[in-house]
Amino acid sequence: MNPQANLIFIISLLLGTTITISSNHWIMAWTGLEINTLAILPLISKSHHPRAIEAATKYFLTQSAASALVLFSSMTNAWHTGQWDITQLTHPTSSLILTSAIAMKLGLVPFHFWFPEVLQGSPLTTGLLLSTIMKLPPIALLYMTSHSLNPTLLTTLAILSTALGGWMGLNQTQIRKVLAFSSISHLGWMAIIIVYNPKLTLLNFYLYAMMTATIFLTLNTIKVLKLSTLMTAWTKIPSLNAMLLLTLLSLAGLPPLTGFLPKWLIIQELTKQDMAPAATLISLLSLLSLFFYLRLAYCTTITLPPHTTNHMKQWRTNKSTSTMIAILTTMSIMLLPISPMILTIV
Repeated sequence: MNPQANLIFIISLLLGTTITISSNHWIMAWTGLEINTLAILPLISKSHHPRAIEAATKYFLTQSAASALVLFSSMTNAWHTGQWDITQLTHPTSSLILTSAIAMKLGLVPFHFWFPEVLQGSPLTTGLLLSTIMKLPPIALLYMTSHSLNPTLLTTLAILSTALGGWMGLNQTQIRKVLAFSSISHLGWMAIIIVYNPKLTLLNFYLYAMMTATIFLTLNTIKVLKLSTLMTAWTKIPSLNAMLLLTLLSLAGLPPLTGFLPKWLIIQELTKQDMAPAATLISLLSLLSLFFYLRLAYCTTITLPPHTTNHMKQWRTNKSTSTMIAILTTMSIMLLPISPMILTIV
């Protein structure tokens, strides 16, 4: 793609995200969401492959439907209360429609079917944008309206998302699909706590975005899309593969690593809110996704292919790892000891 066009689309993405996050009026928030959707479409379909065109079409249709529902919920609220302010969404029907719209935007179960397909049809860099920056405006809208959302509905969506995100990721061989189901599972953790402690949702999102960015950038460096090619990619940059192993375990939420922090805080907050059964259930369901993270980690560093087909070893490259990946990897692994400081900032 033309670098100038690429720059315009990236700037439009940042502009749309900024407009939605900083707006008070529903129409401005909707405008930001639309700018975002239109800016990402060329980035999804830039390879001109039929799969990419299909992904862009699916993304456009889903996001258009979700944007229409956002507009509909805000109009219903304005009709009943006379308020267009985002924080004044008080009508129960409006908040119900908005929750459905945001769930569709984010890819929460039962509106999740588009997300793995779109991620599979996109290049890795676009997949990174779809998994991180494109999730920020809808989460910001949830954050601003969190006081008027229905806790039972969100808890149900969250538990279903964690269950299906873990379950459907078990049998995948395409890494982008595994990361899509991982994203759905993490969104479940964010959705369950948004009503009780919205700041924890934001902290969870920031840490998730950081770890996902590390994984996508690493995969982009070693040019890997499938589990079978991941098995032989360790010869390219062994040190980077070792770091990928730790980042995957961090994303799974294992204790000494950064990814344990949001899970620990969310379970603690749910217990304080007398929701110990929900906390137990969501913790058990996250074991499903732990399985496929371990599978990815196993393929990354520990094993050679278990079958007898001759795989050509790839040449070790002398290319140095980018500073960005080095910084992100370090943060994805080592932030747990400074969690008290992180909590004072948040």
